Amino acid sequence: MLATKTALQEIIARHWGIHQLRALQEPAMDAVLAGRDSLVVLPTGGGKSLCYQAPAVLRGDTTVVISPLISLMKDQVDSLQSSGVSATQLDSGQSLSARLASLGQLRNGNIRLLFVSPERLIQTDLCDLLQQLDVRTFAIDEAHCISHWGHDFRPEYRQLRILTTMFPRASIHAYTATATQQVRQDIIEQLGLRNPDLLVGNFDRPNLTYRIAARQGNLTKQVMDVVNRHKSEGGIIYCLRRADVDDLSGKLTALGVNAMPYHAGLTAAQRTATQDAFSDEKCDVVVATVAFGMGIDRSNVRYVLHTAMPKSIEHYQQETGRAGRDGLEAECVLLHSGADFFVWKSMIEKSSPDQPADSSYIENSMRQMRDMDHYCRAAQCRHRLLVEHFDQSWEGDNCLSCDICLGETAAVAEAQEVARKILSCVARVKERFGIGYIAAILRGDKSENIRQRGHDQLSTYGLLPWESAHDIREWSYQLISQGVLAIEDVETALGHRIPILRLNSSSWEVMRNERTVRLLQPVKRKAGEPSKRSKADASSWDGVDRDLFEELRQLRQRLAAKRGVPPYIIFNDNTLRELARIRPGSLPKMRMISGVGDVKLRDFGGEFLQLLINHCQREHLPMDRF
Repeated sequence: MLATKTALQEIIARHWGIHQLRALQEPAMDAVLAGRDSLVVLPTGGGKSLCYQAPAVLRGDTTVVISPLISLMKDQVDSLQSSGVSATQLDSGQSLSARLASLGQLRNGNIRLLFVSPERLIQTDLCDLLQQLDVRTFAIDEAHCISHWGHDFRPEYRQLRILTTMFPRASIHAYTATATQQVRQDIIEQLGLRNPDLLVGNFDRPNLTYRIAARQGNLTKQVMDVVNRHKSEGGIIYCLRRADVDDLSGKLTALGVNAMPYHAGLTAAQRTATQDAFSDEKCDVVVATVAFGMGIDRSNVRYVLHTAMPKSIEHYQQETGRAGRDGLEAECVLLHSGADFFVWKSMIEKSSPDQPADSSYIENSMRQMRDMDHYCRAAQCRHRLLVEHFDQSWEGDNCLSCDICLGETAAVAEAQEVARKILSCVARVKERFGIGYIAAILRGDKSENIRQRGHDQLSTYGLLPWESAHDIREWSYQLISQGVLAIEDVETALGHRIPILRLNSSSWEVMRNERTVRLLQPVKRKAGEPSKRSKADASSWDGVDRDLFEELRQLRQRLAAKRGVPPYIIFNDNTLRELARIRPGSLPKMRMISGVGDVKLRDFGGEFLQLLINHCQREHLPMDRF
């Protein structure tokens, strides 16, 4: 066993340049090598791929990796080949000659990792060939796709259960970044995993800074505030609708941002062009619906911006997980409105999904949306709430990596009084109007509608004249999320459905001061005042020569263009920052940097070393700062 562990460490260092494994990677590899089924849940960037890649090299046989998207398979194959590992894929986009060449290598036993989609594996005669080759290991990536209770459900993933009968001597290993206890159990049952090793990592991503802000009228300005914090860096901006994507990407382009759209309404060629440009770092920003993201393996996405609330915490965790996969600092911003919940509610109720046998899809979706809405409005550390949602505990008092802990969001000093005024106004109008009208009364608006109804004579008229309509609306939604105010769709005489505010027993408890509430508002910064730096942002740049890092990045771009691969295939940002921090002065010293394996040292080491030497001589800087 010790000899096997040593051999595995040598392989990982030689091919991937990794000298220290992350949490749970070793037991995950042990399960593969021992032929035991497993379910591995590690956050995005937690090193799931290595768990099945390294054992495949050590064993010297073929591991079949089931992956949902061609682009994702291609990225992994390119990355493995650049590290000296024999890998290939079989997909519908290949030419006949390329497919025959891959099959020939497979038959000859020269392929360590074969990547296929679930459709190709199940619907073709590929299974017959794999049976002839006596394949003993299957790795199922993005395994949450098999569960109705997760996100990105894909019916074809359900068919993978036949692997246990077609390959009774093979072990099945499922990998995902996001899975609640319910989803984990569903994965195990649907795949028919046999007494699997269940390995669940820490869901916290300390390198991510979470910020949630109320979405305001000038959305473009809010978006540009985030984009400007990350000039020339990669970012993903998520929108709810295709029309929103087209509108926002056009506005960003007009403002000089290198942005491209991505959604299902574009042609396949247009979507591929956007995805390739982003992967190759020829595009800084992708504005997309949630259809975009799973197929992106770019490790240096420095921010993810949601322009509306995702429909579940699982979706949010997965989508923000595209940021900072290299372990370096990244920002996740969510622009939220109380209306988001009702938009999603309407979309889900109008859809016709493939529902589970117990017909509880809508009920489950509503629960997930309520959880997400509560997360957006909570006055607690964002990291803590995310971790606790996945049934884990979070240690510490202040993460220094979210808007709450950085002091960017504060409690409203007179929250109880403000809440009582809002609830009282709802009572005075006999629960017959919506949020906008209630805000207008409380502000003392002199509108004709208010005067005609006599509502300018109410005791609640003009009680909050100094507050903006936006703030009153947001506080009303916060009261709804705390369960002390309700909102209900009511049909008008003309047949329209409009949202009306309603009181409940908790509302009266607040008005009698028998129950307390807490309301939040952003802390206003002075004009030009930057956002506070997170703990991860401060530490990840410590000691890094930023000018040198930029020179290394440009060299990486040139080498990637010459090879026709994404830049992160050459070296990721973490490796470049280490090179710019330590400035190794020889190839053996460069080999000690994480991410520099033997093949990459051979292929790229000379050019990177020469750049390091030239920079240090020009700037009179010392080298080998280990």
